[in-house]
Amino acid sequence: MATILIVEDEPRIADFVSKGLKKAGYQTQIASNGNQALPLALSGKFDLILLDLGLSGMDGREVLKEIRAQAVQIPVIVVTALDNDEIREDVLSLGAQAFIAKPFRFNSLLTCVRSHLIEGVSSTPQTQ
Repeated sequence: MATILIVEDEPRIADFVSKGLKKAGYQTQIASNGNQALPLALSGKFDLILLDLGLSGMDGREVLKEIRAQAVQIPVIVVTALDNDEIREDVLSLGAQAFIAKPFRFNSLLTCVRSHLIEGVSSTPQTQ
């Protein structure tokens, strides 16, 4: 069973995503800010990370940069309300495998999660 780190500062969204992923058969853990998320992301305990960008402390972009700077190749799917072409291009160039804009349909998120867990780290970033 895959384990997914959900990095989200909005408790309602984090709980919604966590419950849906658990129902789909995944284990989840929630980090509510970047400072909490980074050591978890580097721990090797997770198969995939869902990462919001607008976090307190260390923002999601900084978390992603540090994950990749440490050569951790875990798939990262950015899930954020900050949606424009420049932000998409930036996070994908930093090493995110996919970008999903809020609001999103849970089934779209689940499809993306399944895709990246089956394929592992994709060489072609995706946007949704």
